[in-house]
Amino acid sequence: MLALLLPIALAAPAPPPSLEQAILLELNFARTEPRRYAQTLRAYRRYFRGRVVYTPNRPAGIRTGEGTKAVDEAIEFLERQAVTPPLADAPLLTRAAGVHVTEQGPRGETGHRSRDGADPRDRVQRLGGGNYVAETITYGPDTAAEVVRQLIVDDKVPSRGHRRTVFAAEMRFAGAKCGPHKVYGTMCVVEYARTPSGRY
Repeated sequence: MLALLLPIALAAPAPPPSLEQAILLELNFARTEPRRYAQTLRAYRRYFRGRVVYTPNRPAGIRTGEGTKAVDEAIEFLERQAVTPPLADAPLLTRAAGVHVTEQGPRGETGHRSRDGADPRDRVQRLGGGNYVAETITYGPDTAAEVVRQLIVDDKVPSRGHRRTVFAAEMRFAGAKCGPHKVYGTMCVVEYARTPSGRY
């Protein structure tokens, strides 16, 4: 009796997520599992020497403003933080984020306002969306883990406004865009909203 050898179709491996997709995944990890995310900050804390942090990705070190103080505060926050619904990807918000990256990156500018004075709400509205949006920006980090960690630790930001935005329960949609920045190498913008269009 002859055994038949049939070819087995192997599925091609899925491509790795883009930096923007990875940022949304990391944000959702923090929002839906804040205590587990706190463990990643405890591991990160071990790389500090005074106010300089030497991670495997940044062996030359990065000087922080607050050292471990901001990290410890973020850990305490995460231990108390309730689970927050995950963010769904919203193409219009991604486009609005991209508008800001395209304008600021080549010039090496920073901040939430465009050169013509437009703020995040204006940028979303110009694309046909609403004005109920929030925005976070990082300059320098070029991995999803670094981007989200910077937003949550929020070093040198007394209000911890980026952290509050990341965990705002009313925000259910987001769009991220990253690109080259003339001064800091990389910038990443994330727009958040209650709805996919930013309308209330």
